Amino acid sequence: MIVGIDAGGTLIKVAYSENGSSQFTKYPIAEIEQVAAWVNELDNPEVCLTGGKSGVLRSLLTKEAKEMVEFEATHQGVQFLLDQMGREEAVYVVTNVGTGTSIHCIQNNAQERLGGTGVGGGTLVGLSHLLTGITDFEEIVELASKGSRDRIDLKVKHIYEDKEPPIPGDLTASNFGNDLFSVAGELSKEELLATVVGLVGETVSTLSVIAARQCQSSTVIYIGSSFIHNPLLKEVVETYTILRGSKPLFLENGEFSGAVGAMISLT
Repeated sequence: MIVGIDAGGTLIKVAYSENGSSQFTKYPIAEIEQVAAWVNELDNPEVCLTGGKSGVLRSLLTKEAKEMVEFEATHQGVQFLLDQMGREEAVYVVTNVGTGTSIHCIQNNAQERLGGTGVGGGTLVGLSHLLTGITDFEEIVELASKGSRDRIDLKVKHIYEDKEPPIPGDLTASNFGNDLFSVAGELSKEELLATVVGLVGETVSTLSVIAARQCQSSTVIYIGSSFIHNPLLKEVVETYTILRGSKPLFLENGEFSGAVGAMISLT
């Protein structure tokens, strides 16, 4: 068995191949000792680790394990998953939305980190908890999908009242920037959570499109655990990416890109 493990700040993603069949699974970072115990029980595995918590995981292993730089592992994993989809992209941007967000330019089979933002899945969960008290990711996503941002976000059309704006009026002028003093006590959890998702999605997509222009590409590939079972975040990111002139692409099993890259480095 060959095993690639991406131990991140929130989740541990595992990709492994046995008898030519690839499998994917994930665990919360709190279960890192259980992941180590699973690896330690395997019969003569080949293991490669990546991610910010790979050093912690390695200290718990009794098996030999290689390590790989996270950015390179993600790059190789994305390329592998693209090939499996039958997609050919010579130059593209990869935006990895995990706990935070990292943005990379891929060209000539090499990656360069262009930057990133601290806004990501950690922001989504953290702000949601502060505003509503809810901590469960799936509950946050479900409630957000039922909410409206109209009373919380300030739109361009609200500023250009009775006047044609120079940019689309439905664009967000200020996240959480509407007249909240008059409605703060009336806002539902659904509205608040939808607005948090909007803040994260718009920030990530705007920075990604700017990066794509710098990379001289029109394609942005979005990966990361924040998109798992989160159609609202996907919708926001897709809409804003297209609106700003780039083409969004979401990879199947994209959240496992780092683990996949680590796994295929062993072949």
